[in-house]
Amino acid sequence: MKEIFPYNILNKKEIIAQINNLGCLHNPFLFIVDFKAESGYVIPNQNIDNKFVQFQFETLNAKRETRNTKPLDWKIKPLSIFDYQSKFNFVVNQLQLGNSFLTNLTQPTEIETNYSLEDLYNCGTAKYKLWLKNQFVVLSPETFVRIKGQIISSYPMKGTIDAAIPNADEVILNDPKEKAEHATIVDLIRNDLSLVAEQVEVKRYRYIEKIRTNKQDLLQVSSEISGSLPDDFHKKLGDILFALLPAGSICGAPKPKTLEIIDKIEGYNRGFYTGICGYFDGKNLDSAVMIRFIEKAGEKLIFKSGGGITAQSEMIKEYEELTQKIYVPIS
Repeated sequence: MKEIFPYNILNKKEIIAQINNLGCLHNPFLFIVDFKAESGYVIPNQNIDNKFVQFQFETLNAKRETRNTKPLDWKIKPLSIFDYQSKFNFVVNQLQLGNSFLTNLTQPTEIETNYSLEDLYNCGTAKYKLWLKNQFVVLSPETFVRIKGQIISSYPMKGTIDAAIPNADEVILNDPKEKAEHATIVDLIRNDLSLVAEQVEVKRYRYIEKIRTNKQDLLQVSSEISGSLPDDFHKKLGDILFALLPAGSICGAPKPKTLEIIDKIEGYNRGFYTGICGYFDGKNLDSAVMIRFIEKAGEKLIFKSGGGITAQSEMIKEYEELTQKIYVPIS
């Protein structure tokens, strides 16, 4: 007998209400929200069934990776550079018109691998791992927000480079395009946090983390921005999270107009890709941006990836970044 997925998908209003209620009760729960913050799941701790959903977050539970016992076969079928160029040109035109300062352009890529979604989850070494049976797997390096005590922190990640490039850290930190892109996102996230918190400030600016992948080592650039939440934030945890969505690092700035540009040019439904997932343990919260995302579509596997486009972007480099990010961090 075919097993039925036991969780009902909720709309925005239902998600906010459930998160507020569980937060008020200090009841632990897992939450998963799509890119447009229109639908998702809220699963109280007592209802989490490992046959259908599994997750591991760096700050909340011990890692239990399975060492891969078979070589990973990994083939990608990205869109052609000519198809990408037309989308890139549209975005650049919108930037020149002043409709956006930064637009995150993403695309789906069909992949072929001998690993199942569950295999990839089990062997993954990412900060944030999430698996939904027969739906998708997330192996994300990017934190969305963390709440510890009354402090809320966000860690936008913008800037990627091959670690094998000579002096790669200096190259990416001194690149004018990367500087501008990162500054735009930090400013956006700082403004977003100011909607829900006080005393918002940038704690760390443009620090580098190394990520090991099945193809190569990458360097990625992040910043840390923090603020102070009110005493009763647990009662309105859902409202706080949704005030910050969609995540600025995966749409762009300004948000409303940039989201219109994304809708017009990407030509596919992001779905849960670049949404958020997180866990509230009754006191503290940790959450991730759902990138490094592989989705099951019929008999195919689709990897969704992209990067930020600014007025200083070069088409070839942006196309290379999109394909460079089609990787899995496995042991």
